[in-house]
Amino acid sequence: MKLDLVVRELHRSENELRQVLLRMSERHKADHETYHVARDLARWCADHVRDLAEIGRAYGLDLDPSPSGDHGPVDRLREKAAEWLGRRPEPALLLLADLRHLYRVASGVSLDWELLAQAAQGARQAELLALAQRCHPQTLRQARWANARLKESATQALVS
Repeated sequence: MKLDLVVRELHRSENELRQVLLRMSERHKADHETYHVARDLARWCADHVRDLAEIGRAYGLDLDPSPSGDHGPVDRLREKAAEWLGRRPEPALLLLADLRHLYRVASGVSLDWELLAQAAQGARQAELLALAQRCHPQTLRQARWANARLKESATQALVS
């Protein structure tokens, strides 16, 4: 069985999704909805990373249960720059670019959860299937949020 490969990839991709959400929240700190919702969604990724590290032990994996890339000095500088940028008209286009990127990354993570669920079902791994069934809906919600924000922001950003 190659379930360990899927678990390892999901662990990596959930960490990436978390970083995308945190960077986006920092860049758009002046937009309170984006800032706070993106941080909430990033916490889901951190939970998924911990759950994947825990279940990965059963498949011979030694995955780090702590999400990678916690805030350092560079992140604080990026956050301060975002505050200054928030007062200019270009952030609307930057937000669209960030939301497009977030949507693509979340969609990829969603696909990985689908693959894990299918493999777990085929291998009769109930615990792994339960994890996928618990986490995948949250990833779908992350992608739907990005899509809804794209639709909400696109007209104003691109027409004005």
